[in-house]
Amino acid sequence: MVLLIALGLFIVAICLVVLCLTYSTLGRNTEVHKVQNNGTRVDSLTLASINTDFAFSLYKELVSKNPDKNILFSPLSISAALAILSLGASSNTLEEILEGLKFKLTETPEADIHRGFGHLLHMLSQPGDQVKIRTGSAMFVEKHLQILAEFKEKARVLYQTEASTADFQQPFEAKKLINDYVSKQTHGKIKELISDLDEKTLMVLVNYIYFNGKWKMPFDPEDTFESKFHLGKRGTVKVPMMKIEDLTTPYFQDEELSCSVVELKYTGNASALFILPDEGRMQQVEASLQPETLRKWKDSLRPWMIDELYMPKFSISSDYSLEKILPQLGIREVFSLQADLSRITGAKNLTVSKVVHKAVLDVAETGTEAAAATGVKITLKSGKWHPMTVSFNRSFLMIVSDTNTQIALFIAKVTNPKEN
Repeated sequence: MVLLIALGLFIVAICLVVLCLTYSTLGRNTEVHKVQNNGTRVDSLTLASINTDFAFSLYKELVSKNPDKNILFSPLSISAALAILSLGASSNTLEEILEGLKFKLTETPEADIHRGFGHLLHMLSQPGDQVKIRTGSAMFVEKHLQILAEFKEKARVLYQTEASTADFQQPFEAKKLINDYVSKQTHGKIKELISDLDEKTLMVLVNYIYFNGKWKMPFDPEDTFESKFHLGKRGTVKVPMMKIEDLTTPYFQDEELSCSVVELKYTGNASALFILPDEGRMQQVEASLQPETLRKWKDSLRPWMIDELYMPKFSISSDYSLEKILPQLGIREVFSLQADLSRITGAKNLTVSKVVHKAVLDVAETGTEAAAATGVKITLKSGKWHPMTVSFNRSFLMIVSDTNTQIALFIAKVTNPKEN
């Protein structure tokens, strides 16, 4: 962590996303409804496409830094965290954050971007009988720090972010307070989002999304057996392999990119897209990832009868320091002495020192359980019915989406199901 001690301040903004097993709704207020009723130029499908663009750009950077490793993150968690942070940014710092998130400020005013996010998060938080999604935010503010009322109010109205005080002069107690909150909201999936706070900390911002989906067509645990998963040149590992027979599900064979695409639906408004590149074609598929590619896959899906579908049962996790990645997407100034976060306190004496993202994903016979967290630390400036077999016994991609908004909640690359 970089501390600009000469400026005498330290802010931590933490963003967290969780996709997990339980559910409750966000608190709502009349202002949220007023904002949404005003409408927005950024509808959910447009925002979904923009977020997919950001997600795939970030994915490619993560892959380049972590070759042959599992990749796991929630693009919505990270983008929502940065969007909330941008409420406190001005000038070039603001432009870099929003443009890094793939918004074109010449086409979409900042206010419309935030209204779009607010509307999306409101839609995701609606009660559901089957798919369980919970999303929300919280700010923990040093008790002596005076943040601007406008920043606090916008965060509350647009992102349901409530502010509470914390004593960062007692780092251990403050860290426990925040980590306990995160653990509770993620039902224990993210137990320690923050590992290093000190007395210079001024604020921690937490944004989370919690998801649990049960397969519409679950796998029978009695059919799960031990099988080989191919690691390319690294050999094979034995994994519990789930199996389902005579499954009719959306499917597409992409001849151009040499991959198979299978959609497995959850009960309710969510689905998981599994992309299985042909042998040796993963890099080709990854290089082609963009919103148009995902749109093509979804538009080309047709019901197919899959004679046998094999899917590993796995649990993977990730932990990234995104302050090393985001500059590659154009978000640079906020990490420097030139950062302008004056809309938080009114002074230009803050900078972001660290962005942490943690995620957990479980895929089993009954469904999917996952959790993710993002931390932003701010410091002082100092088809046809042809029977077939599809076996996910080598590296594949997984995208979990909300089908109402088409937003990608969660993206994973599984190169080794046994690597946690």
